[in-house]
Amino acid sequence: MPVDKKILITGGAGFVGSNLAVLFRQKYHTARVVCLDNLKRRGSELNLKRLKQNGIEFVHGDIRNPEDLAIDGFEPDVIIECSAEPSVLAGFRSQPAYVVNTNLVGTINCLELARRSCADIIFLSTSRVYPIEKLNALDFVEGRTRFELTDSQPFPGASSRGISHNFPLDGYRSLYGATKFASEIILQEYLVMYGLRGVINRCGVIAGPWQMGKVDQGVFTLWMGYHYFRKPLVYIGYGGKGKQVRDLLHIEDLFRLIEWQMDNMDVVNKKVFNVGGGKETSLSLYETTMLCREITGNKISIGSEEKEREADVRIYISDISHVSEVTGWYPEKNPMDILLDIFNWIRTNEREIRYILFT
Repeated sequence: MPVDKKILITGGAGFVGSNLAVLFRQKYHTARVVCLDNLKRRGSELNLKRLKQNGIEFVHGDIRNPEDLAIDGFEPDVIIECSAEPSVLAGFRSQPAYVVNTNLVGTINCLELARRSCADIIFLSTSRVYPIEKLNALDFVEGRTRFELTDSQPFPGASSRGISHNFPLDGYRSLYGATKFASEIILQEYLVMYGLRGVINRCGVIAGPWQMGKVDQGVFTLWMGYHYFRKPLVYIGYGGKGKQVRDLLHIEDLFRLIEWQMDNMDVVNKKVFNVGGGKETSLSLYETTMLCREITGNKISIGSEEKEREADVRIYISDISHVSEVTGWYPEKNPMDILLDIFNWIRTNEREIRYILFT
């Protein structure tokens, strides 16, 4: 168990990184946890107080700068690489430099630190490594509240359970997906060339408290926040009915998996996993609306736009069969649990969340 380990979490003031840090420290009081973050994402500064309260060291740094990763007196045993420009829309109407330098060059800098320190590396990749056109070419049926994948599919690695880790990888996937996929390839080279240990987790939608929701990243927090504050929303794309589907994974379920991986690195070394809530923990936007209404008691106006956004996907569900078989891990939190946790967090931090969402 990671009782006395030295853990570096990059992107450590973000939603995933800060929650993992707090959960590790709460369970393993003697572990030394250091969080590095450039605080670029709006709202990440709100996590600094939580980190301090839990005895977590914070370094204001940027993985794009290799010298920022040279922390005096600290050589990590494990690097959890959570840092990213997480928007799938990054680079569409802006310069590509930040997404490329953060998600690719920054990862290489982290790998260099792992090489020098002989540290294990747990890399949080993304489901967005899978090509958009192939995902949108999958066979589906339209149900009353959602689109659903069929068992018979034109590509291997796809079924009614979702997308597995052996889904085809050739094709366009957005700069976000491309930089994360390129990082996976280079990570695999480092593991073999330098005898390091590491694992790749291709995560679907991770959700829970302390996520600063946006349309292109953190949609379940955004959906709950808009219901809570009674602001209008829009179903965008695929007929404008809100039937597009994602699986969602509570951050505490992700922690349990990473904890197991850290303690069993020889078992998961060099492996690639699709990590998410799976079909049982998936929601369409329409279904999310119904749950948000039930939890908040608020019914809001929801418009409709039929045209899809760039890089959007009709259905993505993580087929978690492989990771479950290897590790015995399954998600424990269901969609109602996750949305209730988000609601209670918003209610407790109403003033700050309103500011982040609407200014």
